[in-house]
Amino acid sequence: MKWYTQDPVYDSILLFAFILTAAAAVGAFVLKTPYGRFGEGRLGIKLGPRFGWFLMELPASVVFLVFYFTGERPFEPVPLVFLFIWCVHYLNRGFLFPYLIRVAPGHRQTFNLSVVASGWIVTAMHGYLNAAFITTFGGHFSSGWLSDPRFIAGVVIYYSGLFLNLHSDRILRNLRPAGPVQEGPRYKIPYGGGFRLVSCPQYLGELIAWSGFALCTWSLAGVFILLISAANLVPRAISTHAWYGEKFPDYPAERKALIPFVF
Repeated sequence: MKWYTQDPVYDSILLFAFILTAAAAVGAFVLKTPYGRFGEGRLGIKLGPRFGWFLMELPASVVFLVFYFTGERPFEPVPLVFLFIWCVHYLNRGFLFPYLIRVAPGHRQTFNLSVVASGWIVTAMHGYLNAAFITTFGGHFSSGWLSDPRFIAGVVIYYSGLFLNLHSDRILRNLRPAGPVQEGPRYKIPYGGGFRLVSCPQYLGELIAWSGFALCTWSLAGVFILLISAANLVPRAISTHAWYGEKFPDYPAERKALIPFVF
């Protein structure tokens, strides 16, 4: 099937990716994704959160690098810029973030293997579609693209979202003390930063970042990862917001779930 790049393999995988996104959006509103606070008590094989996160995100790095360096233009300026952006993102998401997770004693197996398996499909397609587009099918990626308003605005938006994501993750991580002995309640209300306005600023930051990435690449591959992320994170943010309200009677009433002042 040829409809976007005129390459039948790429275009067929891209079409399947958008069909999968629609299915994921429907499924996420029906079933809470079984990891973290929503992974306890669910049937299935469980992994520790550190190992589970690492496994789930690994194809995004491996598959991307394989198809990037086997593409037609891996060493041209614009692809190299996108390679840097990608490596920074997945150095954090695939390696540093899992390593820094603080696991409460007695709650080590909360990451369902089904999440890893489904995540492999998404992250592998994400890696392939973006790497192949960046190095082979992105015909607009001449050196002049680096001064294009879409690229500049996209990079600014991307790093704004990444900063919000990193800062919010740090606030959540610091709710638990470092080290093997962790006293007190397992869950606490986070304060500061984006938590002044929403319950899940880490998800908002992720979506802002992928919005910027889709803009600066000007590609449907970028749109795919934005939409599949939204399909997972928007329902999870709504569920998390409701969970906070149920668990903590003093939870700030002015906070929204994901979008400040909206919902």
